[in-house]
Amino acid sequence: MPSLKPLLAAGLLLLAGCASNPEAPYDPYEPYNRAMFKVNDTADAYLIRPVAQGYQAVVPSPVRTGVGNFFDNLKDVYSTVFNVLRAEPEKAANDFMRVAINTGFGLFGLIDIATQAGLKNNKTSLGDVMAAWGWKDSSYFVVPFFGPSTVRDAAGLTASLAGPGPEKMFYSNTWEAVGFYGLYGVSTRAKYLSADSLFDTAAVDRYSYMRDAYMQLRSKQLGLPNPVQPVDTFNLDELMNTPAPEGKQDSSAPAAATPADASAAM
Repeated sequence: MPSLKPLLAAGLLLLAGCASNPEAPYDPYEPYNRAMFKVNDTADAYLIRPVAQGYQAVVPSPVRTGVGNFFDNLKDVYSTVFNVLRAEPEKAANDFMRVAINTGFGLFGLIDIATQAGLKNNKTSLGDVMAAWGWKDSSYFVVPFFGPSTVRDAAGLTASLAGPGPEKMFYSNTWEAVGFYGLYGVSTRAKYLSADSLFDTAAVDRYSYMRDAYMQLRSKQLGLPNPVQPVDTFNLDELMNTPAPEGKQDSSAPAAATPADASAAM
């Protein structure tokens, strides 16, 4: 299964390369991106969001917290390696300690003891590594199911998924992998249910609003110049801290969670 992912990514990039007449210079693949955005949006409306809503309604908050912490702990493994590649020894040591503490004392990451102990949660992806190595400017690219990304971050995500990551210990065949990543996707989607209404009411063109917000966010994370004009009324902190309906705030949602998590290595 993992061996097919580089071929899939190459095919998507080849398809995107045929696009033309972009609305924005940072979105040269706009025809493809809009088409894939619509596919993702449809899948979300009829499958992913309803499942995530059911997950949030049925699964108790402490369990959701544990599931979110478990996947977060796996991301810290990647983050340790990627911060080494970025020549960030302090961050790498911090991430290593997070993994050691949460795995050893937090029931394999189900309990986030490291954050309570004061260790920073500074997730780093392979896309961040590539940016640090010089690939700073990258075009917007919508990844199937994962959503907003860039060509650089999509390449990093594909390489991370295809590599021998720690999650491979938890499945041994295709169906187990589908279940594993399915749970990850539903858990992640449930964290952003409270943000749906904001995007629905604030955006005349959902695609361009999402694109511009993501590109601003990514440039801020990487310390790069903002490639777009500020999105009207877009406040990331307000977006991610909006309470869920009827007080159903998912305690597993980290305060620093952003749409960029879709592109983080997992």
